[in-house]
Amino acid sequence: MTKKITYSDTGVNREIRAESKKALKKLHKTYKYSKQGLVMNLPYGNIFPFQKDLYLDLVIEGVGTKVLVAQLAHKYDTIGIDAVAMAVNDVIRSGAIPIAIADNIHAHSSDPNLVRDWLEGISKGAEKAQCPVISGEIGDVAEIIRGLTAKQGFDMIVSVIGYVNKNNIITGKNIKPEDPIIGLRSSGLHSNGISLARKILFKEWGGKFDKNNVPQSIKRPIVSEVLEPTKIYVNQIIELNKKINIKAAVHITGDGYLKFGNLTHFSPGIGFRFMKFNPHPIFSLIQDSAKDLGYVLTDEEMFRTFNMGWGFAVIVDKKDRQKAMNILENSGEKPEEIGKITDQKKIEISYKNKKIILK
Repeated sequence: MTKKITYSDTGVNREIRAESKKALKKLHKTYKYSKQGLVMNLPYGNIFPFQKDLYLDLVIEGVGTKVLVAQLAHKYDTIGIDAVAMAVNDVIRSGAIPIAIADNIHAHSSDPNLVRDWLEGISKGAEKAQCPVISGEIGDVAEIIRGLTAKQGFDMIVSVIGYVNKNNIITGKNIKPEDPIIGLRSSGLHSNGISLARKILFKEWGGKFDKNNVPQSIKRPIVSEVLEPTKIYVNQIIELNKKINIKAAVHITGDGYLKFGNLTHFSPGIGFRFMKFNPHPIFSLIQDSAKDLGYVLTDEEMFRTFNMGWGFAVIVDKKDRQKAMNILENSGEKPEEIGKITDQKKIEISYKNKKIILK
């Protein structure tokens, strides 16, 4: 008998998370301490004034349970790229240019070899984002951190601050039907949905494969595929934002394509229709492996959890479509129009000759 499996079954309950986030309103009373003026609310966070017409965007992010996959592989020199990517890709959603990175690693033990590899990844990520790492901290907290591998447990957090001129803020406003949604390819799973992927893919968590198995569809050890670092989009989006008006920028991470729903609070009455997907083989492997294990992992749940091949998206005015595509191509991307804005007030996905409505 098959059983439907969702992200919630791995301990990540969207409903509870949404309810918990309501507590963030308690922090609004602290906004009065902003020294230069009002905190500005944006679709995916807040920015705050620093000087005349200049705002700062501060983000803190982590890589979640992908650190367990690094431990499984005994490979620690790429996980820092993920940590930097998750933070800098969030900062650029407001139009901000990242200017400084700080890391915080809670570890079972600050073994010199581990520290060297962790910082190697952070350094590589910072280089890709063209942003300095100006501070950090490693705490030896063995009683808190219990990793998969003895004495190698850790959690990695990165914070990034960026600045944006008032004229370049990406507000999420004035999005209209027929505006194109332009997608930028992901490098694979990135750092979201890993708890679900682990449960399906790796025997260590009840899944199908040994870590070094090489499924035909991905042609390398499966642990290497899952560890593929998150792509960094900083330079591409900064360049685009200099030359055209980006109406919205979406880092497609946790909650997958549900993420676009945040924009409806800033441009009421809109919906989203996605038509173009070419997911990396790892996504089909997850879904097929779930079936082999006796689970049903629906297409809807895949789009609610994973990036499905597109790691970042921008929405521009329809008159700017071709110019935006050209700018992104000149930055080394292969952008594609993956969808359009509608007036249907829903998130609609066309995939495998069927229509999916995300809820």
